[in-house]
Amino acid sequence: LVLLLGLPLALAEPPTCTPLVPVTFDNATITGILGEWVYIASASKYLPHLEEIKSVKYEVFSFSPSSHEDELNVTEISRLNETCVVRNTTKIQIFWHNSTLVNGQMTSKARLIQSDKDLLVLKHIDADAPSLSLSARTHNVSKEHMEWFKAHLRCLGFTEEEMFLTS
Repeated sequence: LVLLLGLPLALAEPPTCTPLVPVTFDNATITGILGEWVYIASASKYLPHLEEIKSVKYEVFSFSPSSHEDELNVTEISRLNETCVVRNTTKIQIFWHNSTLVNGQMTSKARLIQSDKDLLVLKHIDADAPSLSLSARTHNVSKEHMEWFKAHLRCLGFTEEEMFLTS
């Protein structure tokens, strides 16, 4: 009986994991990410990120130009559990040579992944722990975009229980 119940799982096709292609930065790329974004979902195996993403219920953030060409200003409005938090002192460093974004404290690094222009998909490259986040220009993403994102999370080894969506 156990063999019969497990047969459909054994015959199921493994997910096709297309590689996540990072964007090569140029001025148009950086200009394209300026403005407001709504944080939608993420997953992380990196413990400092995991604790934070578990508590985020809602977040809107915006990128704006800084007085330095290799830096962006970030303003964040978040609801962490039941507390509203506003941060407008965050800086993001732009490393043009390897197309990487790094927060001002140098504790978080990410690569922008090629996707729809109204989606901001970041592959975080901290330690050896996979992390992926999804933000969008609007509060909702299409079912197809969400399925694409979840498929990539599964390819990175995440289960549904390890995927955190905002409300």
